[in-house]
Amino acid sequence: MKVIITGTTGYVGEGVMLACLDNPEIEEVLSVSRRATGKKHQKLKEVLVNDFLSIPENDPRLQGYDAVFFCMGVSSMGMSEEGFNLVCHDIPVYFAKCVGPKKNMSFIYVTGGGADVKSDSKIMWARVKGRTEYDLAQMGFRGTYGFRVGIMKPYTGQTTKPQMIRMSRLFYPLMRPLGMGNTIQEVARAMIACTKGLYNHSIVKVRDVKQLAKK
Repeated sequence: MKVIITGTTGYVGEGVMLACLDNPEIEEVLSVSRRATGKKHQKLKEVLVNDFLSIPENDPRLQGYDAVFFCMGVSSMGMSEEGFNLVCHDIPVYFAKCVGPKKNMSFIYVTGGGADVKSDSKIMWARVKGRTEYDLAQMGFRGTYGFRVGIMKPYTGQTTKPQMIRMSRLFYPLMRPLGMGNTIQEVARAMIACTKGLYNHSIVKVRDVKQLAKK
Protein backbone atom coordinates (compact mmCIF):
# COMPACT_ATOMS: atom_id res chain seq x y z
CA MET A 1 0.00 0.00 0.00
CA LYS A 2 0.94 3.66 -0.44
CA VAL A 3 0.56 6.00 2.53
CA ILE A 4 0.87 9.71 3.31
CA ILE A 5 2.41 10.59 6.67
CA THR A 6 2.41 14.06 8.21
CA GLY A 7 4.48 15.21 11.16
CA THR A 8 7.52 13.25 10.01
CA THR A 9 9.92 15.71 11.63
CA GLY A 10 8.18 15.18 14.98
CA TYR A 11 8.48 12.34 17.46
CA VAL A 12 5.49 10.19 16.50
CA GLY A 13 5.58 10.92 12.78
CA GLU A 14 9.26 10.10 12.41
CA GLY A 15 8.83 6.80 14.21
CA VAL A 16 5.77 5.81 12.18
CA MET A 17 7.58 6.77 8.97
CA LEU A 18 10.64 4.66 9.80
CA ALA A 19 8.47 1.69 10.78
CA CYS A 20 6.53 1.97 7.51
CA LEU A 21 9.69 2.21 5.43
CA ASP A 22 10.86 -1.05 7.04
CA ASN A 23 7.50 -2.78 6.50
CA PRO A 24 7.25 -4.92 3.33
CA GLU A 25 3.51 -4.20 3.07
CA ILE A 26 4.27 -0.53 2.38
CA GLU A 27 5.21 0.27 -1.21
CA GLU A 28 5.56 4.04 -0.86
CA VAL A 29 5.62 6.68 1.88
CA LEU A 30 4.87 10.31 1.05
CA SER A 31 6.07 12.64 3.79
CA VAL A 32 4.20 15.96 3.90
CA SER A 33 5.95 18.37 6.21
CA ARG A 34 7.26 21.90 6.58
CA ARG A 35 10.84 20.61 6.78
CA ALA A 36 12.73 17.86 5.03
CA THR A 37 13.12 14.64 6.99
CA GLY A 38 16.79 14.29 6.18
CA LYS A 39 16.16 10.61 5.46
CA LYS A 40 17.01 8.78 2.23
CA HIS A 41 15.07 5.65 1.23
CA GLN A 42 13.89 4.20 -2.07
CA LYS A 43 10.29 4.12 -0.80
CA LEU A 44 10.31 7.71 0.51
CA LYS A 45 8.99 10.75 -1.32
CA GLU A 46 8.61 14.20 0.21
CA VAL A 47 6.38 17.22 -0.29
CA LEU A 48 7.42 20.37 1.57
CA VAL A 49 4.78 22.96 2.41
CA ASN A 50 5.23 26.28 4.18
CA ASP A 51 1.58 26.47 5.23
CA PHE A 52 -0.72 23.46 5.38
CA LEU A 53 -3.73 25.73 4.91
CA SER A 54 -2.35 26.89 1.57
CA ILE A 55 -2.39 23.41 0.01
CA PRO A 56 -4.96 23.39 -2.81
CA GLU A 57 -7.96 21.14 -2.32
CA ASN A 58 -7.63 17.91 -4.32
CA ASP A 59 -3.91 18.61 -4.71
CA PRO A 60 -2.68 16.22 -7.45
CA ARG A 61 0.44 15.42 -5.41
CA LEU A 62 -1.80 13.86 -2.73
CA GLN A 63 -3.97 11.65 -4.90
CA GLY A 64 -3.86 7.89 -5.37
CA TYR A 65 -2.85 6.87 -1.86
CA ASP A 66 -4.43 4.24 0.36
CA ALA A 67 -4.25 6.12 3.65
CA VAL A 68 -3.20 9.21 5.55
CA PHE A 69 -1.41 8.69 8.85
CA PHE A 70 -1.84 12.16 10.35
CA CYS A 71 0.81 12.36 13.07
CA MET A 72 1.27 16.14 13.13
CA GLY A 73 0.38 17.83 16.40
CA VAL A 74 1.51 19.94 19.34
CA SER A 75 1.26 19.90 23.11
CA SER A 76 -1.54 22.00 24.53
CA MET A 77 0.70 23.22 27.34
CA GLY A 78 0.82 27.01 27.33
CA MET A 79 -1.38 27.31 24.23
CA SER A 80 -4.64 29.19 23.85
CA GLU A 81 -7.63 27.22 22.65
CA GLU A 82 -7.58 29.22 19.43
CA GLY A 83 -3.98 28.32 18.68
CA PHE A 84 -4.41 24.68 19.64
CA ASN A 85 -7.60 24.44 17.58
CA LEU A 86 -5.75 25.72 14.50
CA VAL A 87 -3.08 23.02 14.66
CA CYS A 88 -5.11 20.09 15.98
CA HIS A 89 -8.47 20.69 14.30
CA ASP A 90 -8.38 23.15 11.41
CA ILE A 91 -5.23 21.81 9.76
CA PRO A 92 -6.09 18.06 9.85
CA VAL A 93 -9.66 18.72 8.69
CA TYR A 94 -8.44 20.97 5.87
CA PHE A 95 -5.73 18.46 4.90
CA ALA A 96 -8.42 15.79 4.65
CA LYS A 97 -10.08 17.93 1.96
CA CYS A 98 -6.85 17.94 -0.06
CA VAL A 99 -6.46 14.16 -0.46
CA GLY A 100 -8.48 11.66 -2.40
CA PRO A 101 -10.41 9.94 -3.70
CA LYS A 102 -11.74 9.61 -0.16
CA LYS A 103 -13.92 6.57 -0.81
CA ASN A 104 -10.71 4.64 -1.51
CA MET A 105 -8.75 5.96 1.45
CA SER A 106 -8.45 5.62 5.20
CA PHE A 107 -7.65 8.62 7.39
CA ILE A 108 -5.91 7.93 10.68
CA TYR A 109 -5.57 10.78 13.17
CA VAL A 110 -3.24 10.52 16.15
CA THR A 111 -5.30 12.03 18.93
CA GLY A 112 -4.90 11.04 22.60
CA GLY A 113 -6.42 9.10 25.45
CA GLY A 114 -9.20 11.19 26.93
CA ALA A 115 -10.32 12.91 23.73
CA ASP A 116 -13.98 13.81 24.12
CA VAL A 117 -16.54 14.53 21.40
CA LYS A 118 -18.74 16.42 23.87
CA SER A 119 -18.54 20.13 23.07
CA ASP A 120 -18.89 21.05 26.74
CA SER A 121 -15.90 19.04 27.94
CA LYS A 122 -13.94 21.03 30.53
CA ILE A 123 -10.57 19.83 29.21
CA MET A 124 -9.56 22.03 26.28
CA TRP A 125 -7.33 19.63 24.36
CA ALA A 126 -9.77 16.76 24.79
CA ARG A 127 -12.62 18.91 23.48
CA VAL A 128 -10.65 20.05 20.43
CA LYS A 129 -9.36 16.60 19.49
CA GLY A 130 -12.76 15.02 20.05
CA ARG A 131 -14.29 17.52 17.65
CA THR A 132 -11.58 16.72 15.12
CA GLU A 133 -12.34 13.00 15.36
CA TYR A 134 -16.01 13.74 14.76
CA ASP A 135 -15.50 16.12 11.82
CA LEU A 136 -13.10 13.76 10.05
CA ALA A 137 -15.62 10.94 10.39
CA GLN A 138 -18.16 12.96 8.39
CA MET A 139 -15.93 13.41 5.35
CA GLY A 140 -16.64 10.23 3.41
CA PHE A 141 -13.43 8.27 3.85
CA ARG A 142 -13.53 4.50 3.52
CA GLY A 143 -12.39 4.40 7.13
CA THR A 144 -11.62 7.06 9.73
CA TYR A 145 -9.77 6.19 12.93
CA GLY A 146 -8.81 8.21 15.99
CA PHE A 147 -5.72 6.70 17.59
CA ARG A 148 -6.08 7.53 21.29
CA VAL A 149 -2.59 6.43 22.22
CA GLY A 150 -0.56 7.06 25.35
CA ILE A 151 3.18 7.03 25.85
CA MET A 152 5.08 5.41 22.98
CA LYS A 153 8.46 3.69 22.98
CA PRO A 154 10.56 5.08 20.11
CA TYR A 155 11.39 3.14 16.98
CA THR A 156 14.96 2.09 16.25
CA GLY A 157 16.90 4.83 14.51
CA GLN A 158 14.79 7.78 15.65
CA THR A 159 16.72 11.02 16.08
CA THR A 160 14.06 13.75 16.02
CA LYS A 161 13.04 15.30 19.35
CA PRO A 162 15.86 13.71 21.42
CA GLN A 163 14.39 14.97 24.70
CA MET A 164 11.08 13.24 23.90
CA ILE A 165 12.95 10.07 22.98
CA ARG A 166 14.76 10.08 26.34
CA MET A 167 11.56 10.73 28.28
CA SER A 168 9.66 8.02 26.44
CA ARG A 169 12.38 5.47 27.06
CA LEU A 170 12.35 6.41 30.75
CA PHE A 171 8.59 6.26 31.34
CA TYR A 172 7.55 3.54 28.89
CA PRO A 173 8.59 0.62 31.16
CA LEU A 174 6.48 2.14 33.94
CA MET A 175 3.39 2.86 31.83
CA ARG A 176 3.26 -0.32 29.74
CA PRO A 177 2.21 -2.60 32.64
CA LEU A 178 -0.56 -0.11 33.45
CA GLY A 179 -2.01 -0.43 29.95
CA MET A 180 -0.96 3.09 28.97
CA GLY A 181 1.88 2.44 26.53
CA ASN A 182 2.62 1.11 23.05
CA THR A 183 5.74 0.88 20.95
CA ILE A 184 5.71 3.08 17.87
CA GLN A 185 6.21 -0.09 15.84
CA GLU A 186 2.91 -1.37 17.26
CA VAL A 187 1.23 1.93 16.38
CA ALA A 188 2.46 1.76 12.78
CA ARG A 189 1.38 -1.88 12.41
CA ALA A 190 -2.04 -1.04 13.85
CA MET A 191 -2.41 1.80 11.35
CA ILE A 192 -1.65 -0.61 8.53
CA ALA A 193 -4.19 -3.12 9.90
CA CYS A 194 -6.87 -0.41 9.98
CA THR A 195 -6.03 0.55 6.39
CA LYS A 196 -6.56 -3.09 5.42
CA GLY A 197 -10.04 -2.97 6.97
CA LEU A 198 -9.24 -5.26 9.90
CA TYR A 199 -10.90 -3.05 12.53
CA ASN A 200 -14.58 -2.11 12.72
CA HIS A 201 -14.55 0.83 15.14
CA SER A 202 -13.54 4.47 14.72
CA ILE A 203 -11.66 4.82 18.01
CA VAL A 204 -8.43 2.91 18.57
CA LYS A 205 -7.14 2.76 22.15
CA VAL A 206 -3.90 1.47 23.62
CA ARG A 207 -5.19 -2.06 24.11
CA ASP A 208 -6.62 -2.09 20.57
CA VAL A 209 -3.24 -1.07 19.15
CA LYS A 210 -1.61 -4.07 20.83
CA GLN A 211 -4.12 -6.47 19.27
CA LEU A 212 -4.13 -4.87 15.83
CA ALA A 213 -0.34 -4.92 15.70
CA LYS A 214 -0.49 -8.72 15.71
CA LYS A 215 -2.65 -8.95 12.60
